[in-house]
Amino acid sequence: MVEKLLQSGIHWEKKEFKRNEFLKISGSTDTHIYFIENGSVRIYMIDDQEERIIRFGYTGNIIVALDSFLSGKPSDLYIQAIKKTTVKIAFKKDFYEFIQSGEESMRFWMNVLEDLVLQQLEREKDLLINAPAERYERVLKRSPKLFQEVPNKYIANYLRMSPETLSRLKKS
Repeated sequence: MVEKLLQSGIHWEKKEFKRNEFLKISGSTDTHIYFIENGSVRIYMIDDQEERIIRFGYTGNIIVALDSFLSGKPSDLYIQAIKKTTVKIAFKKDFYEFIQSGEESMRFWMNVLEDLVLQQLEREKDLLINAPAERYERVLKRSPKLFQEVPNKYIANYLRMSPETLSRLKKS
């Protein structure tokens, strides 16, 4: 379905981001949708001077600061390249024209949103589970590719544990 989006006639601008470069910073409004051609990004916020990773994106994913994209208001979220990352970027306006162009396109958008809601529910469950080993197992089962694409220090943050705890869990 992502292929259909990429070949939909929407104007996609290809852009390369160096490691640690930002696609979006806190306080800005996201008027773009991003397709990751290769590389990986982290989406995070800062809470009490501490980074809290809420999501990752890697090759083949569509990402966006969804709160801002949907509301048109500034977001607290940062989107940052973890390594050299190539993305295709489209404007929200062009994307919305595509999804309003027909029933199949609207169905595609509904599937994307439904998938995001389900992912978010799984993420909320992860955050409510106290046992680090159980959080690790859930995420490993759900997203094995994550452990190949993203450095351990970021995964540990995402899982709310120290890098040492993650290392121990991976060994056992």
